[in-house]
Amino acid sequence: MLSRVAERVYWMARYLERAENTARLVSVYANLLLDLPKGYTVGWHTLITITGIEEPFRKHYEQADERSVVRFLLTDAHNTSSVLSALAGARENVRTTRDLFPAEAWEAVNELHLFAREHALGGVNRSQRHDYLAQIVHGCQQLAGLLAGTLSHDAAYDFVRLGRNLERADMTTRILDVGVTTLQEQDDGAAALLSTLWINVLRSLSAYQMYRRHVRASVNGRDVSAFLLGDAQFPRSVRYCVDELDAALRRLPRSEAPLHRIAHISRLLTETDPRAIDREALHGFIDDLQLELGQVHDAIAGTWFPAPPG
Repeated sequence: MLSRVAERVYWMARYLERAENTARLVSVYANLLLDLPKGYTVGWHTLITITGIEEPFRKHYEQADERSVVRFLLTDAHNTSSVLSALAGARENVRTTRDLFPAEAWEAVNELHLFAREHALGGVNRSQRHDYLAQIVHGCQQLAGLLAGTLSHDAAYDFVRLGRNLERADMTTRILDVGVTTLQEQDDGAAALLSTLWINVLRSLSAYQMYRRHVRASVNGRDVSAFLLGDAQFPRSVRYCVDELDAALRRLPRSEAPLHRIAHISRLLTETDPRAIDREALHGFIDDLQLELGQVHDAIAGTWFPAPPG
């Protein structure tokens, strides 16, 4: 497989996962607005901080209010990680590697991109936002299922697994960080928010039923964090994604460098119990995981992708 083709397949999977999870991230806050007790507020600027796009946001918006943040995350072409930009990137990468993918994949990603573009205003308006986000998540899941069921599980599919699971692990930590950071911003009366907040975090990752089935405890921050970081069987937990990355890497040649980075993350997850550390330490641990995941990407790119033009 040519290195430039591997890179496009990898980024196609990352862009699809990014579009789905950015939609989920916005959904956390949108649902919180509906469920919060009277008198409580959430700061929309937190989403910009957590997604690491403060600098480009400040270039184009003066205030981090709800409409500006949602527009920047969902539809703004200046944000290369917005839902619309991510779907455009996924579409372009499928278009340029169409001989690798089943025809249905091209049709599905094209239709999803058209929907996101034509209904972009619906995502910004609060009254239509839920339906818009649900359609984006559903479309991305359809594509992931289509690829799993119809694409040969050869090297191309291994790069799909790498892109999908690396992006998913990163976004799971960011959505979990929404809960941790939001609580840090509240006063001592935040106890009333706890259950509402963590239920929304679980639901944003479609994890609520699996949490209740396997944890069998009340919904609380410590158990939710332990579940989303360390559960080995839930497909959106960081542990599951790391195990999937390890399995995909072992099927590819010359994978020693990225496997070394994955082994380091695996040790961190094994040695750290989120239930035994305070909120500030958990926030720091999540930051460390995100940096480590970034290094996994660097190792993958350095091993298989063409060097950037000098």
